[in-house]
Amino acid sequence: MMNAMYVRRFWVSGTVLAAVIALLPFSFHAERHLETATRVEGSQAETVRQELTDRFRSPFVDRVVLVIQGLPPADSEEGGQALETIVAGLKDQPGVSGVVSYLELRDSIFLGRGGGTFVLVGLASTDGSVESLVPKLHQLASSFENQLRGRYPAVKLELTGEIPLNFDIRKASANDVQRGERLVIPATIVLLLVAFGSPIAALIPLAVGELAIATTLAITGFLAQRWHLSILVQNLATMLGLGLGIDYALLMVSRFREAISAGHDGPAASIIAARQAGHTLLISASTVAIGFLALLTVPISEIRSIGIAGFLVAGLSVLLTNTVVPALLALLGPRIDIGRLPFTPKLDANRAARTGNRWRKWGRVIVAHPWLALVIAGTPLLLLAWQVRLLDTSLPRGDWLPQSAESVHALHTLERMDRGGAVESLRVIVEFPTDSIAQSAAGWDALDRLTKRLASDPRSERVISITSIAESNQSSLPNLSRETRRTFLSSDGRAALLEVLPASSVSLRDQVDWVRELRKTGAPALTGVPGATLLVGGIPALNADYETIIRDRFPSVMALVVGGTLLALLCGFRSIFAALKAIALNLLSVAAYFGALVFVFQRGHGSSLLGVPGGTGSVFPLVPIVAFAIVFGLSMDYEVFLVARVLEARRSGMSEMDAIPEGLARTAGLITSAAAIMIVVFAAFTFGDFLVVKMIGFTLAVAVLIDATLVRIVIGPALLRIAGDWNWWPGGLATSRKAPMMASRE
Repeated sequence: MMNAMYVRRFWVSGTVLAAVIALLPFSFHAERHLETATRVEGSQAETVRQELTDRFRSPFVDRVVLVIQGLPPADSEEGGQALETIVAGLKDQPGVSGVVSYLELRDSIFLGRGGGTFVLVGLASTDGSVESLVPKLHQLASSFENQLRGRYPAVKLELTGEIPLNFDIRKASANDVQRGERLVIPATIVLLLVAFGSPIAALIPLAVGELAIATTLAITGFLAQRWHLSILVQNLATMLGLGLGIDYALLMVSRFREAISAGHDGPAASIIAARQAGHTLLISASTVAIGFLALLTVPISEIRSIGIAGFLVAGLSVLLTNTVVPALLALLGPRIDIGRLPFTPKLDANRAARTGNRWRKWGRVIVAHPWLALVIAGTPLLLLAWQVRLLDTSLPRGDWLPQSAESVHALHTLERMDRGGAVESLRVIVEFPTDSIAQSAAGWDALDRLTKRLASDPRSERVISITSIAESNQSSLPNLSRETRRTFLSSDGRAALLEVLPASSVSLRDQVDWVRELRKTGAPALTGVPGATLLVGGIPALNADYETIIRDRFPSVMALVVGGTLLALLCGFRSIFAALKAIALNLLSVAAYFGALVFVFQRGHGSSLLGVPGGTGSVFPLVPIVAFAIVFGLSMDYEVFLVARVLEARRSGMSEMDAIPEGLARTAGLITSAAAIMIVVFAAFTFGDFLVVKMIGFTLAVAVLIDATLVRIVIGPALLRIAGDWNWWPGGLATSRKAPMMASRE
């Protein structure tokens, strides 16, 4: 029977391993299919983009800004000739759908402070994403520089705008992944060697983590060809793959080595380990996966991407650990301890009892003084949780873009020219119910009034519309170029685009508030035309929609995560009190993690150590909802291990006073080792340039640190002691029927 079971498991593991190996080559090409642009499904900003594409057929739906310095002023004859050379070259470049500069509009908005100028370049890629055109435009800009440098030695041409910024963020993301792995892998190997003492045993969990990452990237690469998936997949897959993959495999290898030390051969020990650890891993992975599935309900490409990546990583980690790892362990048998390091104790049948004694003593101290333990450990937790009341999820202040990127440097140059609004413009589409703007004087005048009203706002640097270009003279409309009319007027003549360039003094937060104010006021009040409609798009509007959707969806995500986790715990423990206690403790813990995020990043206490001097004043809207979904499951992971072991001890006949120290003795050592590895993995990503990932990595590292120390080693056991037999009501201690036995870490 044992041989047949082993053969069956071997073939299953072989099939899984073959599938993983077949997918590995595709993981190297996943990045090219992932997007840096954020898409908010059903948002008003996305509607504006679609309107410009379909109704206007605008050549500037996607655009970049070419910032030019070191030439004579664009309104001079010499500067105009140099600018004409650049514009002509841009128009001949494949993928360029439109070019607008001072030469076309003769608008002073193109004359920057200090003599610089800029050119708006519309893009329309027929082969791949518009981001693929950025390297070609960089090459073209360099050729212009070389062509003009002989006459103008100080000439400098740089690209910026949403697309080049996204392109450079992609590079920063890839660099962060590589940097994170360089930091994590050596440190993880050291910790695994300390935990196991054997190089072979240490390499198996690391291999599982790397395989889970590569397979996740390969699958998401395929999915990204059909759906919009974010570049954040790279960071989160790497971070979580190393954390969860190593964590799960660590448990399996530990149980296998325990069975070997008890005298079993390789195949028998692998089956015992799979039976003991497999169920626990499924419960733990389920609590993690629930959080990621909840993120799929948020219609934002970044958040859904994280949900998909996390779900795949958790699923693949537990699949590899429950199939491939036992088969490999069966082949290794006692040879898993070959090359044991001299400073580590030899594994034998009594080692668990010896190493668990100190935790057993600690557990007896906790159960003897549970209320004192709660006060001592709960006080810092409550102080951190109190900070969460200050949580601000608006856009962070300051300059949090990668400083080494050309697009960021060009954006700063544009801001010094007092023309930063060219990148951050509000794209306002107004439509009148009956009057044609092109043919009706009433429609034209209404649009002209709106243009002048927005231009008179102190937050506005300039408003460009079809009426401003025509200098309010409707009769000059036929003289405008076809490109200009397509940009600012819909094909049916009833809708018009207004480009509102914010003044340089208007912050990103103020821009978001302005968008909300315009939407709330509405077109009838702004234009004086009943039935008129108004849509606001552009980067500020996208930010406003992003914040609104996350604020609206956060409660439902929390409900799904908490409800799903509660159901999983009820099924696992068959105890209402244990499940509810775990949920309540987790909610308090999550508040403490967010409090630490507020204290360090938002308020700036110690943030300079993480490369964010002075703090950010707020945290990205993305961070709390993603961190909640992740850490709630991760925190529950250790709760499952501890409570399950205590429950086993109670079912074996121990009293609550004895079962709690026994549960700690059986779990605390390995929980500490696993937590140390996770902290190293997550903390490594706080040293990158990608501020969003830095915040998520910090929150996860703090979550694991607090959870594995104050919560599971002190507060959790103290609450178990205080509740007594109520922990297992109504059916947790039942022995008349088989109860789910969840093996734990030892």
